[in-house]
Amino acid sequence: MKISPELLFHYPWLPSKEEFYSDIDDPVKFLKAFYSKFEFNKYESRIINLFRNAFDNLEEIDEFIPDKLNVYLYTFLRILVSILNNKRIANRIANLYSKQSYKELIEDNEDATLYDICTDLKLKFRYGDSVKFKEVFDKGQKQVLETRFSIQFQDYLDLSIHLRDDFRKLCHKALDNGYVYLEMREIKRLLQEFVRRRFIIEDVVDEKALEKLKLEFFKYEEFESIYNNILNEWELKKEEFEYSVDIRFEKGKEFKDLFPPCIKEIMTKADEGQNLTHIERLYLVFFLHALNFPNEIIIDIFKGLPDFDRKKTEYQVEFAKKKGYTPHSCNTLKSLNLCMASKYQDPLCLEGYLSRKYNEQRKIKHPLFYVQYHQFKRSRINKKQKLSNEKEYESNQISNSDV
Repeated sequence: MKISPELLFHYPWLPSKEEFYSDIDDPVKFLKAFYSKFEFNKYESRIINLFRNAFDNLEEIDEFIPDKLNVYLYTFLRILVSILNNKRIANRIANLYSKQSYKELIEDNEDATLYDICTDLKLKFRYGDSVKFKEVFDKGQKQVLETRFSIQFQDYLDLSIHLRDDFRKLCHKALDNGYVYLEMREIKRLLQEFVRRRFIIEDVVDEKALEKLKLEFFKYEEFESIYNNILNEWELKKEEFEYSVDIRFEKGKEFKDLFPPCIKEIMTKADEGQNLTHIERLYLVFFLHALNFPNEIIIDIFKGLPDFDRKKTEYQVEFAKKKGYTPHSCNTLKSLNLCMASKYQDPLCLEGYLSRKYNEQRKIKHPLFYVQYHQFKRSRINKKQKLSNEKEYESNQISNSDV
C-alpha cells in the first residue's frame, strides 16, 4: 500500500519518500537535483530559520510549511547536520524537528493517518475495535484507558529503547498475544523519538572521508554559503549555550563548579538535549529547590529535552517545591546508579575530607554537603585574597606617604 504524497509533506521521514522521490537516494546527486528544482532564496531562509529556532531551543518550527520543498529540506537537513559534525547542533536539530513532528501528529486525530504511518514504517501492529486495557488513577479519579492500536512487543521495544522512563518498561504494559496496547498519544511519542534518532550523529571514524565529502558538497556554492552561515549563527550563540545551564540563584554568584558530579552529569545531559529518566528529573529538581533556586531557572534547564512541555514542567516543579522533599543521599544515589564519582574522578567524593571535629578522613554522605564544603573553601580563599589586597593597599599607602 502506498501512502499519499501529501502525507510526506508533513512527515518526510517516512520510508515511502524514496519511492516518490527517487533523486533523494545519493547525497551528491540529491544536491544537484535539489538546486535545479528550487530557488536559493526560497529554501535558504527556511533552513537558516530552522537552525535559529533550534539554537533558541524553541519547541516548534515557526515557519513550518508542509509542502514538496519540505520533503527535500528534510534530506538536506540530515546531510547538513552530518557534515557539520557537531553533536550539540545535531541534538538541537533532532529535538526541534522531532517536536515539530509530534505536534503535527497530535493535531491530526485521524486513525487513518496513524494507520498509514505504522504501515509505511513496516511496524507489526493491530488495529480493530476499541479495547479497554487498563485502569489508572489520576488525582483520585479513575480513568479507563482504551485504544484501537496494539504494536508487536519487539517493535515496541525497538521504538522505546532510548526512552528511559520506568513506566515504558514492558513489564508495566498491557499485552495480548505478544502485542502491546498503546494509546494513540503514546504511539505518537514513540514516533517522535524515532524521528529524533534520525538526526543523532555518532563519533566519526573516518575524518578524512568526511572532509572529502564536505569538499565535494562545497562545489555547490549554495551549500557552502548555508554551511558558513549556520556556523556564524552558532558562534553568536555558542557562549549562551556554554552557560545555558550555568545556574545562578544570586546575581553575580556562579555555582556550577560547586555542584557534585551526579548533578553535573544530569545537567550535561539536559544541556545536550538527551532524554532524562523520571528519577534524574526529580533528583535535579529536589536538589535545586534545596538551594532555593527560582522555579523559572529550574524550568529552563529542562526546555531542551525532547519531551519538554512547559505547562507540565511548571506544575511539577511547583508541586515538588510545595512538598519540600530533600534530595537523595549519597547511598541512595549509588543504589539508583546516579553516583558519578568514579566517572568524574572527583577527589571529595572518592576520598572524602579531613574532619577537624573528629580529626579523621570522612566520606561525604549527602550531595548538599558537597556544595557546603566547596562554598566554605571558596569563602576562605576569598577572605584570604581580600586580606592580602588590604595589606598590599596599606603597604602602598605607607610607601607613597614616605615619598
